[in-house]
Amino acid sequence: MEKKRIMVAMSGGVDSSVTAALLQQQGHEVQGMTMRVWDGPVDVATDARRVADQLGIPFHLVDLREEFQQRVVKPFCSEYMQGRTPNPCVLCNQAFKFRLLLEQAQTLGADQLATGHYVRVLERDGRYLLAKGHSVHKDQSYFLFTLTQEQLSRVRFPLGEMNKDQVRAKAVELGLSVAGKSDSQDICFIPDADYVGFLEGQCGSADRSGQIVHVDGQVLGRHEGIYRYTIGQRRGLGLAWTEPLFVVRIDAAQRQVVVGERHHLDVSELIATDCNWIMAEPSEPLRCRVRIRYRHREASATVTVLGEGRCRVVFDEPEKGITPGQAAVFYEEDLVLGGGWIA
Repeated sequence: MEKKRIMVAMSGGVDSSVTAALLQQQGHEVQGMTMRVWDGPVDVATDARRVADQLGIPFHLVDLREEFQQRVVKPFCSEYMQGRTPNPCVLCNQAFKFRLLLEQAQTLGADQLATGHYVRVLERDGRYLLAKGHSVHKDQSYFLFTLTQEQLSRVRFPLGEMNKDQVRAKAVELGLSVAGKSDSQDICFIPDADYVGFLEGQCGSADRSGQIVHVDGQVLGRHEGIYRYTIGQRRGLGLAWTEPLFVVRIDAAQRQVVVGERHHLDVSELIATDCNWIMAEPSEPLRCRVRIRYRHREASATVTVLGEGRCRVVFDEPEKGITPGQAAVFYEEDLVLGGGWIA
């Protein structure tokens, strides 16, 4: 195996730490790099620097707080205020880990960038393909549908063949200081998971109240802001009705949260925008499976390219909870074909 100079994006967690250690064991020249993107109660660089010191590799801290505010946090807030439910992790991967960090790595003379994502890169007929990680429960391919051929040619994912138990065991075997560290479950810039409080702090306390309306037009109550709701939500509506009610639509212009019975969540098609194709863009309607949320099961569908980065996705059977702002990612077995943003 050809030895490379590889920059590892280190978050201070178990996955990225083991990634750095594995590449070092393989004989590569490894360096660590951490993005500072938020002023939180914990310095994310502390654990990453400690692991880098333990491995004896150079460590770089890149201050991207202003860029992160502009490219991730502001769009996150704007989307919620427009009645959409964004996925900031996809945005972060697209704008930071595989763009700005990759540029920084190249500036520092690195041949490749490695991360602790549970995915795989394959090469077939001169084209780079993105495949699911072998671990079903940890596969993160959904978050990486925006990767380009150029990016895929310069990244490594050493954990793609492993599961979490194996990664933790490796961390213990190597005596890494983060071996017992728990996984982060929250959005990194909202560590307490109080996204409502975060949005109100970012956007101010202006009156954003409005009506909760049944699909038949009947006004059932009031809400304190559409950003408090997402498609498919049942809890927290505070409504008395003969059947369980769910949020089925959010009308930002009218400041209305529209609710209905479960069957009103059924949607047969969607439009995806800003589509990126990892395979060659299809010239004919494509049969594949589509995932509309990270933990959602994939569903059989036909995808038709409409031009200008748009696709129509028609499902074989109606899907529940299709949510504007989330990603629709297209799969063929383990391979990511492409994806886009639900309009």
